[in-house]
Amino acid sequence: MGQALSVPELEYMHIHKTGALIRASVALGARCSARSPRDSFARLDHYAKCVGLCFSGGRRCSRPGVFDRDTRQDRRQGRGEQQATYVSALGLARAKALAEELREEAQAALTELRGGARRLAELADFIVLRKF
Repeated sequence: MGQALSVPELEYMHIHKTGALIRASVALGARCSARSPRDSFARLDHYAKCVGLCFSGGRRCSRPGVFDRDTRQDRRQGRGEQQATYVSALGLARAKALAEELREEAQAALTELRGGARRLAELADFIVLRKF
């Protein structure tokens, strides 16, 4: 508890928590695939970093109703507004814009991989564009 995290602190935290698991999953899948050319690993890692940030830091962006409810619950539990989300640091509109930028960056990282990355592209879309 204490001070709110800055955007760079949020990014660092999310990259090294759930984002690291997503990056490891993508890297392991790529290395196990006979179809993954070695030069694709850097692009896949960049994709996974963007998707990890979307998933970890922006998951409330597509859920404003849940965000409002969670904020009230956090206040009741004594956590105040010190949440570790982009919504708490940037506001809902800017957090949504950041999630969309990250989704586009993730999609761009996959462009040279063609059809083999279709499911990864769909995953990025699902994470950012889902509605609850």
